[in-house]
Formats: sequence, structure tokens, C-alpha cells
Amino acid sequence: MPSAIYGAFFFTVALLFVTAYFLLGGLPLLILKHDVPLDARFIGGFFRVYYSAAFWAALGACLSYALWGRVALAVGAAAVALIATLLRRHFLPLMLRLGAQIEAREGGAIQRFRRLHAIALLINLALLALLVWGTIQLSRSI
Repeated sequence: MPSAIYGAFFFTVALLFVTAYFLLGGLPLLILKHDVPLDARFIGGFFRVYYSAAFWAALGACLSYALWGRVALAVGAAAVALIATLLRRHFLPLMLRLGAQIEAREGGAIQRFRRLHAIALLINLALLALLVWGTIQLSRSI
């Protein structure tokens, strides 16, 4: 058994943990009224940390799977890292802009921010489901 399996195991568990933790941590934040600019900054920071952690865990998983010779899993982990990067680049600036609009009391900004927050959590849920499915498939192939 190649030693890369240990890295793959570690990074897969890390990615599952990070994704589940931030999904469960982000759900209660939906009850905030989002009418205070601090809410938008806090939630933006929350997702910034998540996207960073998910990127590094996915990158580690990708490299580990590649060293183990599991190309399909390496490509899947690379896709997760790419998704985390794209979400960080597109969702976070939008959250900051909406936070500024909330501060300026622009109409509809709170609803748009809540919708964006919910979409981010739905993407996170889909990613978690995909990771669990991939882990089950991996366990069947070992």
C-alpha cells in the first residue's frame, strides 16, 4: 500500500470536516436580520475562511490522490479546489458590495444578501453530498 494513501485519507477527512463544519456553522447565521453592516462583514469573513480551508484541503487531497495513482479522484479534488477559488473570487466581493448597500440602507440589499448567503450554503451542501458520495465510492474500490 503506497504511503500516499495516508495523505489522501487525511486530506479527504479534512475536506469533509471543513465542509460539514462550515455548512452547520453557516445555517444558524441565516437567522440574522442582516440589517447591520457587521453581519455582512462577519458572514463574508466566515466564507473567506471556509473557501481558503476548502481550497488547501482539496489541493492536498488532489496531490495525494495523484501520488497514489487515483487520477479520477485527483481530478475531482482539483475541481473542488477550483470551485472554492471561483466562489471566493465571485461571492466574497458581492457580499462586500451588498454589505455596503445594507449600510447605505439601499432597498432590497438585505434580501439579496440573504439570497446570496443561502445560495452559498446550498452549494456547500451539494459539495458535501458529492464528497460523501466520492468517499463511499473510494471505500468500495480499496
